[in-house]
Amino acid sequence: MAKAHKSGALLRERVEHQHARVSYVELFFDLVFVFAITQISHTLLEHFSVLGLAQAAFLLGAVWWIWIYTSWVTNWLDPERPPVRILLFVLMFLGLVMSCALPEAFGATGLAFSGAYVAAQLVRSIFTMVSLRDASPANYRNFQRITIWLVCSGIFWIAGGLSEGPLRFALWLIALGVEYVGPAVGFRVLGLGRSLTSDWNVEGGHLAERCALFIIIALGESVIMTGATAAKLPPTAVNLTAFLNAFLSTVAMWWVYFHIGAERASQHIAHSEDPGRIARIAYTYLHVLLVAGIILVAVGDELVIAHPTGHTDGRTAIAVLAGPAFYLLGNLLFKRITAGWYPLSHLVGLGLLAVLTPAWTVLPPLGFSLSATAILILVAAWEAISLRAKEV
Repeated sequence: MAKAHKSGALLRERVEHQHARVSYVELFFDLVFVFAITQISHTLLEHFSVLGLAQAAFLLGAVWWIWIYTSWVTNWLDPERPPVRILLFVLMFLGLVMSCALPEAFGATGLAFSGAYVAAQLVRSIFTMVSLRDASPANYRNFQRITIWLVCSGIFWIAGGLSEGPLRFALWLIALGVEYVGPAVGFRVLGLGRSLTSDWNVEGGHLAERCALFIIIALGESVIMTGATAAKLPPTAVNLTAFLNAFLSTVAMWWVYFHIGAERASQHIAHSEDPGRIARIAYTYLHVLLVAGIILVAVGDELVIAHPTGHTDGRTAIAVLAGPAFYLLGNLLFKRITAGWYPLSHLVGLGLLAVLTPAWTVLPPLGFSLSATAILILVAAWEAISLRAKEV
């Protein structure tokens, strides 16, 4: 049933059997996160170590949290309304400040990063809370709780920005941990109770499309890194093979997610009795695994293109294996939540990656990467063929 706006309300109008379209201003907002993913990828490439991996994972978690919270808000508020557009422009600017500060977030630009992050979270949450006060009392109370949680996490964010070294990382881990725990416990607040997923009244098709677009952003960054690195090298047979391998790995990742899984998931959440629960698990939490996998694959491809022959070093082996593993694991869990089963192709793919692991000591980087790409292609083809057979 269509829900009409009250005069002056900022809520999206919803029409039965029709999900809200993604607006141009939402796509414009996403451009900042193209830059953010690029910054994370290049930072990881330059500082590929245990600490570098941990810091990159943390930064991705923070960037994702800003983006996914904003996508939830534009699921309820209409981006075509001028006040909501202005909110998105403000968030874009704060996101740009964050992105610029990313490479040195654990150094000289820590306070700029954490300050912009906290400002974005609080500005968006308070704006949404005020906008929902009369239009949606249950969601208004939800954002009261969210704002309190964000104020609490913000204390640790700012304290971390003012600190240095391991203490900064520890305080920021607490801050981000608080924010990630919040949705899982319904943003429980003493005296205000907790939010129920049924209170969130999410429009599932829109959120599914938004998250699919973020996967496109991450895959696009993979293409950019591949092209930029390959363009600097002579067109030898080995270099062209490495270039083709990187392209095929990106295509395989697209196929695994988009061939049928994304659309089926969108239909599932759109017709679910509790879309808020699915949105919280399948989209808010699990999709960050997919993005992490894509970033690692991109880093691995760049390392292989730059040094396709010789001995495979540890960082190349980790990127080449961990990228597809994270991506397949994320898709496996995502499809379990949205389709009700664990795809056998994904389980076999993860098993084959485990079997491939010892080969990094004997295979050259290109041979090792070609093997990982072959596994991704196998998974994509297997799933497509098996689903087609079920439909016949």
